[in-house]
Amino acid sequence: MNVHSSKYKCTECGKCFCNKTSLAVHRRIHSGEKPFECTVCSKRFTASGNLVLHSRIHSGEKPYKCHVCEKAFGHPSHLRRHITVHARDKPYKCSLCNRSFSQPSHLQTHKRHVHSNIRPHECPYCGKLFKANSHLKRHVRIHTGSKPYSCKNCSVCFTSWSQLKLHLLKSHNEGSWSTCNICHKKFSQSSNLKVHLLQHRGMKPYACSECSKCFYTMHFLRRHQLTHTKHKQFCCGLCGKDFKRREGVVHHFKKCSDKLGLSSV
Repeated sequence: MNVHSSKYKCTECGKCFCNKTSLAVHRRIHSGEKPFECTVCSKRFTASGNLVLHSRIHSGEKPYKCHVCEKAFGHPSHLRRHITVHARDKPYKCSLCNRSFSQPSHLQTHKRHVHSNIRPHECPYCGKLFKANSHLKRHVRIHTGSKPYSCKNCSVCFTSWSQLKLHLLKSHNEGSWSTCNICHKKFSQSSNLKVHLLQHRGMKPYACSECSKCFYTMHFLRRHQLTHTKHKQFCCGLCGKDFKRREGVVHHFKKCSDKLGLSSV
């Protein structure tokens, strides 16, 4: 009601606000003004609150904790979205693998990333294609050497959040390990524990459509499916030889560069 009765109205889009400060922050969207800059990666923001939320990407800070499973998040919206996992059923089922989701948007994302071969995001350095922009950003760090995740205790930097989390656990005893209740093996990421538990249960939910061989994860299934195709997506930049798997071309490239006397270059 305060918004509808507010006198502070944006002249550009007509949106209303409760106070002058909120209106002033909103106007920066139209003017392009971003006065708040991240000291780590130089990304700029229209509001100081957005900068605070962004800075947690680098520090690894996750102050918003789920009261059910104690999983932590750096952004309150991520916690709200997570809570739906505990609060609701999962009525949205994938017709291809029968996996269920609590929200239709999650189902669409799953279909696009797992079952679709569309890769609209291209690396400007090597031309490799990706299904999601986030995957492309992570890949580009290989070329740029960027390490946006920094430890708040010793300032050591890492290319990914998972590397920073493992560092905090091992070097500073911060955070909590995900521990298997069967063999007590520890994992830095809960997703790795989930895969590990499937091995204890003997569950292999991902089946190959060509030979019906089953796997613990979609990643292992994708690797296996390469045996059924002649397509070789990786190419040596020195001799032009093609490979099905990335590790194959990496291993070959080292040998190829040694033969050509480029190993010291």
